[in-house]
Amino acid sequence: MDIIVLVKQVPNTTQVKIDPKKGTLIREGVESIVNPEDLTACEAAIQLQERYGGKITAISMGPPQAKEALQEIISMGVDEGILLTDKAFAGADTLATSYTLGKCIQTVGKFDIVLCGRQAIDGDTAQIGPQVAEFLGIPQITYVRKIQKKGKKIIAERQIEDGCERIESTLPVLLTVIKELNSPRYPNVNRIMDVCVDHEKKIKIWNAADIHAQAARIGLQGSATWVTKTFTPDVTRAGLKLTGTPQEIADQLITQLQAKNLI
Repeated sequence: MDIIVLVKQVPNTTQVKIDPKKGTLIREGVESIVNPEDLTACEAAIQLQERYGGKITAISMGPPQAKEALQEIISMGVDEGILLTDKAFAGADTLATSYTLGKCIQTVGKFDIVLCGRQAIDGDTAQIGPQVAEFLGIPQITYVRKIQKKGKKIIAERQIEDGCERIESTLPVLLTVIKELNSPRYPNVNRIMDVCVDHEKKIKIWNAADIHAQAARIGLQGSATWVTKTFTPDVTRAGLKLTGTPQEIADQLITQLQAKNLI
């Protein structure tokens, strides 16, 4: 079973700050991490490989430093990585990003499953997985919390608002996973050493020409949406101070809640 995992390096959201004048994210000095749900997807791929064999290829799109994310997941057990890095990719929205990732998958060739996290913590759109599946013309199952293989089919349990659904799909298929699926393993020390020594063999660096991408469909030029400004909204709340004895305060509070139809 050949598996492709889509991985994104993201800023640690607990450290993200916004430039008050430019309204843009300040990335300098901010730690970069592998998107958490993408780690869950990697763990799922490794577990499937342990049961059914095959090869796992991870694909990431980003600046040269994103190679660190691929090194980390190869240290977990993924076989090889492909880093899509090109100035022409800059400014891509989800549409242009999905096209780029889809073209890379087509260039890789044969695959049975594409796995990715439900969404990235720096965007929270949850659009990349479904858009890649649409581009490739393959079935998709989102919000997956359990995966089983039965013959040449995948049976997935997906989380929904009031329970779960059990869906069966033929291969190839794309799955977006949630953190409840598993607990990602730690990188293996020996594999860390291997990827540091042979990173040029383990990780391929591809640009737009390598995946035969159309210039009009990548980066800012291929994006249907543009971010004009990023800012932190002002949070202002009107306060009400209640005074009196404990009983009087309780009576006032009940009156206020009743007036707002909260009780």
